[in-house]
Amino acid sequence: MKRVYYILVLFLSAGLIGKAQTPANNNPEKMQWFRDAKLGIFIHWGIYSVDGVDESWSFYNKKMSYLDYMQQLNGFTAKNYDPRAWADLIRESGARYAVITTKHHDGIALWDTKANHMSTAKLTPARKDVLTPFFDALRRTGIKTGAYFSILDWSHQDYPGFIKDSSRYDIKNDTARWNRYRNFYQAQIRELSGQFNPDLFWFDGDWEHSAEEWQAKKVRDMILSHNPNAIINGRLAGYGDYETPEQNFPITRPSLNPWELCMTSNNNWGYHPDDSAYKTPYELITIFADVISNGGNLLFDIGPREDGWIPTEQVHLLKELGKWNSKYSDAIFNTDAGMPPGHYYGASTISKDSSTIYLFVPAHDRGKIVIKGLFNNITGINVMNTDQQLHHKIVGKISWSPVPGLVYIDEIPEDAMDEYMTVVEVKLDGPIRLYKGKGGLSVD
Repeated sequence: MKRVYYILVLFLSAGLIGKAQTPANNNPEKMQWFRDAKLGIFIHWGIYSVDGVDESWSFYNKKMSYLDYMQQLNGFTAKNYDPRAWADLIRESGARYAVITTKHHDGIALWDTKANHMSTAKLTPARKDVLTPFFDALRRTGIKTGAYFSILDWSHQDYPGFIKDSSRYDIKNDTARWNRYRNFYQAQIRELSGQFNPDLFWFDGDWEHSAEEWQAKKVRDMILSHNPNAIINGRLAGYGDYETPEQNFPITRPSLNPWELCMTSNNNWGYHPDDSAYKTPYELITIFADVISNGGNLLFDIGPREDGWIPTEQVHLLKELGKWNSKYSDAIFNTDAGMPPGHYYGASTISKDSSTIYLFVPAHDRGKIVIKGLFNNITGINVMNTDQQLHHKIVGKISWSPVPGLVYIDEIPEDAMDEYMTVVEVKLDGPIRLYKGKGGLSVD
């Protein structure tokens, strides 16, 4: 993953440099499955999983030499790789799509690319294309397929930042060499499109060149000419369909929708046996609730070992998340973003017909629940997945003022609480109507 990217996004969103990129999506209908999916699983798997080092960045940042990094080719066996088990685990988590690193910045492809010899099929003991069986397994389980692809390649002799010998060139002074590189990376994208037909392309590495230099529009058109329904993330130099903040949660709700937060299970993307800073199920679930409350998706990362084994801690997280997702699926999937900040001090979602509010209450938070600025009459409140009904009262409603009062909902009984996060279902008398004024007599 790109460490520099999110820093740039922060500066852009703050208006400190340039303008934030605008998604190029001009077909909102094709984005609907993505909006409804809510959860995807990210998989960082490659030769960096042999020694458990940073993916590509370990040699770029000089933590190790390029030669030592590439020696890991000799240790990538995939001997315990079970793509069906991977797909089953992803389905158990509740995820609707999965994205795998088909090629990271190091240039090693997980499929048998014909564009060059740099692949697990040609250079590792695995001696096989490991991408095809995974995509097949995902499709058998009804999970949408996503292909992460780095458009830069630090191992390619024609890329301007060839790390092996640190050579650089100005593409304006050697257009023939740059054209060779563009032809190469675009050939690999054509292979991915033709052989795998991903539902989603997750690009990375666009920060070193402009859209014109990458020929980003050409790439987008090429993908869509093969599959008009393909979705492209926001890292194709402004020619993507949605925003992709990384690791850090946006403080304010993103103005452009849809969006997706990609986040690691510990502090690293790939397999890192030295990193024990795993999120707890409670932390993961509260982050996920916050994401969907703000109208986004969570792309949650796991990093298998070189042989295909997935760390026990990551399996546990996905299984616990899956149990919670199954319990509260109606409040999570196929819903819309929740109430704007200020109406409820927590995460929420709203049903598609806008007549039900789902309130997410952290474990053991048994104080009264408060909703502010709700015009609607409430027809019923229940703790989801239980028989527990809750009562409410309206506080501060003045008879001569159109401004709504505060809704106070009884605290949730201890035996009705979920161990991580409880969901309360609030039924309304019609589509939700919220007060947006400043108090007083005005409802505007």
